[in-house]
Amino acid sequence: MSDREGHSGVPDEDLTLPKATVAKMIQELLPKELSCAKETRDLVIECCVEFIHLISSEANEICEKESKKTIAPEHIINALKALGFDSFTSEVEDVLKDHKQVTKDRGQAKQNKMQTSGLTEEELLAKQEELFAASRARMAAGPNPEQDQADES
Repeated sequence: MSDREGHSGVPDEDLTLPKATVAKMIQELLPKELSCAKETRDLVIECCVEFIHLISSEANEICEKESKKTIAPEHIINALKALGFDSFTSEVEDVLKDHKQVTKDRGQAKQNKMQTSGLTEEELLAKQEELFAASRARMAAGPNPEQDQADES
């Protein structure tokens, strides 16, 4: 493995963050009269990727010491503490709590949607199969010349 490859064997140049997203985050933090040079944005991205590597590596070591095969959020929090980033842990724990609540709310909303549909699970599965069959039939029929003309206009 070369120095320019991550642990997955993927060259580090291929491991990056979306430039537009990072630029937007930077702009939101800067006063309106300041701007950020492209080189600065690229440096911030490189620092973020390196930080992710550092935290992931430490969390992996903690995970392995516990004989676990999956890195859990607690491993990340412990990695932050082990690397001296204790001041981040309370905010990370708050974000984790919010994420769990959002995930729980989505699950409940999905369950409620199924219950309010008025259909049994078997009926919903049958309807899904009908939609899949119709889609397969459209795919098998090939391109639709009328649709292609509509797409061109």
